[in-house]
Amino acid sequence: MQALYGFFQSDTRDLARSERELFSGIDKVYDLYIYQLALLLELQHVASVALEDAKEKHRPTKEELDPNRKFVDNKFILQLSENIHLKREMNNRRINWNNEYELVRKVFNTIKASGIYEKYMNSGEHDYKTDKAFIIEIFKEFIADFELVNHLYEEKSLHWGDDIYLVNPMVVKTFESFSEDATPDFHLMPLYKDREDDMDFVRDLFRQTAIRNEENEKLIGDKTKNWEVDRIALMDVLLMKMAITEVLHFSNIPVKVTLNEFIEISKMYSTPKSKIFINGILDKLIADFKRDNMLNKMGRGLME
Repeated sequence: MQALYGFFQSDTRDLARSERELFSGIDKVYDLYIYQLALLLELQHVASVALEDAKEKHRPTKEELDPNRKFVDNKFILQLSENIHLKREMNNRRINWNNEYELVRKVFNTIKASGIYEKYMNSGEHDYKTDKAFIIEIFKEFIADFELVNHLYEEKSLHWGDDIYLVNPMVVKTFESFSEDATPDFHLMPLYKDREDDMDFVRDLFRQTAIRNEENEKLIGDKTKNWEVDRIALMDVLLMKMAITEVLHFSNIPVKVTLNEFIEISKMYSTPKSKIFINGILDKLIADFKRDNMLNKMGRGLME
């Protein structure tokens, strides 16, 4: 959607260039995923430095000389830090938190001041299950939507403000997939479920929507005669063009799935009334498509 919006707004409308930018943007989603995983490792590093600094005080307390190392020695983070796939991705993508020590320290201090952290540190339990459950809890509660971290991500990529809501569930699923006996070569979540099929789908939907722009615009115009198409919200028009393309030219996707997905997208990216408007226009178009035998859906239940 974002790539097509940029394409249609561009003066050149260079399809090949826009397609390259599309796949580059998708790949950067994985950068964000690795950043979120790497943040945990840096939090542990910050906590370790804090303990060592406390020992170097002029008059350290007994607790500072013999600190509670439960978070620093968290078994799950230590396991994650040894994962060869995470190490490789961090190295290949040049991802680290080396220049953001103060920001990570603020995240850690927020976690440290919480009742969740205090309960964990004083529970007396130091087993893998407890350690992993704690990491999942603090990730959901503090890290996933930490405002200053999100601001940093938005500075790195214009789209990461949206992508973070896709990445955070990936991170949680990654944590949940690990077990105590997972070896260092345990795989992280892939960017694509089926790389070849998923890339083909992305490429085809992008190309077909771009190439069929004029015919899709005419279909929309015929159902909005009381409206000037150029006065309808640009995002509404774009979403309808994408939906029409998917309905007519993707034989393995049920009509109902297409409708539901694009209505959901409109709730996030367009006006409050868009979902009603888009649903109404698409319902009329699909009725015409069925009447004129234009739907080429293969498989049971795909017409509905």
